[in-house]
Amino acid sequence: MTRGSAPIVAARGVGRSVVLPEGDTLTILDGIDLDVYDGDRVSVVGRSGSGKSTLLNLLGLIDTPSAGDLRFLGEDVRTMRGGRRDRLRGEEVGFVFQQFNLLPGRTALENVQTPMLYAPGRSFWRRERIAREMLERVGLGERLATMPERLSGGEQQRVAIARALVRRPRLILADEPTGALDLQTGATVMHLIEEVARETDAALVTITHDPTIAARSSRHLRLDAGRLVDKIEVPA
Repeated sequence: MTRGSAPIVAARGVGRSVVLPEGDTLTILDGIDLDVYDGDRVSVVGRSGSGKSTLLNLLGLIDTPSAGDLRFLGEDVRTMRGGRRDRLRGEEVGFVFQQFNLLPGRTALENVQTPMLYAPGRSFWRRERIAREMLERVGLGERLATMPERLSGGEQQRVAIARALVRRPRLILADEPTGALDLQTGATVMHLIEEVARETDAALVTITHDPTIAARSSRHLRLDAGRLVDKIEVPA
């Protein structure tokens, strides 16, 4: 896809609700309006249960909205076939989670190669070299053959970052990426994510409880009772 002035993700009046076992409807998100462009740095804060992770799942094509209009690179997500959503998510979206979700029994190098098993052509055949270079990029060139359980928390998060960014996604979605890390390691992790995003002009949307992490973004949003509020104040 060619990068340009159109948004990567455009949401208008987007809602997400689920039907509970007793038959009641629970509204998680309501009336969400949001555009995310190439190079954007967006932070979203909110209380637990406010719908932050649900919003990230919608932006990342994991879930589809119950209401409203959501477009990814100009395509209507609600009418998009599942296979198309999966391909776009694999090619254009990188997820960084608080829980590292590394594959047990696989080395750091094998974990980072995983997203490239479905890459087209040359990228597929060069996947080991590309994964190796990305691990070196995040300072783990000496830990390629190490299993996740032998890595520290900060090292596991770096592997997770390398795996999320190895295909140079256009949209990076980070869900509490520093929540399981100490302050210094968390700052290092955010610097790494931002640096790689800057190299490719990728958009970065970060879900966080930490005001110092939120302050690193240029746009600051808050989710309150399923609604998105713009221009919150964050500490300098």
